[in-house]
Amino acid sequence: MTLVQLRHLIALAQSGSFSRAAQAVHLTQPALSRSIQALEVELGVTLFDRVGRRAEPTPMGREAVERARQVLFDAQELQERGRAVAEGRAGTLRIGLGSGPAALLMTPLLLDVARERPRWRVEVARGATDLLLQRLRARTLDAAVADLRSFAPAPDLDISMVRELEGAFMVRPGHPLARRRTVRFDELLRYPLASTPLSAEIGGRLTALYGPQAHPDQAVSVRCEDIASLVEVADRSDAVLLSIRAGAPHLVALAVDPPLSASARLGLVTLARRTQPAALDALRTLMQAKLTDPAPNAPPPDKRQGRAAHRR
Repeated sequence: MTLVQLRHLIALAQSGSFSRAAQAVHLTQPALSRSIQALEVELGVTLFDRVGRRAEPTPMGREAVERARQVLFDAQELQERGRAVAEGRAGTLRIGLGSGPAALLMTPLLLDVARERPRWRVEVARGATDLLLQRLRARTLDAAVADLRSFAPAPDLDISMVRELEGAFMVRPGHPLARRRTVRFDELLRYPLASTPLSAEIGGRLTALYGPQAHPDQAVSVRCEDIASLVEVADRSDAVLLSIRAGAPHLVALAVDPPLSASARLGLVTLARRTQPAALDALRTLMQAKLTDPAPNAPPPDKRQGRAAHRR
């Protein structure tokens, strides 16, 4: 059974005449008759009663015509969907976002789809890196965006870095430390330290810079996967937030001595040797636009210079 045969079936049912149906589908009458006969043999039933020069559908013929119309409609929809996906006008994307990417990409991605790509189907999952990786390997996600420091290289993964974003200790503008030109790490510990789960590499770097007291297991008192919640905590308390600056550009980045040299390497992770959804190209473009560091904070004024200017 072919789509062509189903078109012949519908044409004959509409015209009631082999000759007129043959003209409609650009066939000779004998060729159309053979097509209908082959379909009847395959189904094992008579589809048309030949009454004089008319061809009248049998009860099974009427059911076959109804189903044939639905099959042809579905086939046409499938063809159009394929063209739209190939041209980037439609697509399905199941994406997992780690804590940092979720803070920066979640709303822009959903807005982009709602405003510009109404024929897309997008599903977003949030979670820890290891859970996203499990779902990626289970084929329930097409890609994950996360801090690549948390991914060990593996032959079944394609990993591409998109942006490296600066990390910082940050506080609300009215925080007691906000106007300090420099801050020692032990001074930070006078306040609750909030952070997302940190990689072993970042934990080792903190320890090397500031000593054993800086290890996340010792220093961090508020830990959460959701950066937005941590930012709200920093906004409404004296907690110090350790995170990527891009996740909270309105907070004040502290000048810690020695300087914090840590960053998040955000990138895209997919399964190797798998056909990727066309929608991933648009996601890469969005990542390039949204994963950026904010402008640095203006340094606080030198109090001594302020007093000298006042005396003048």
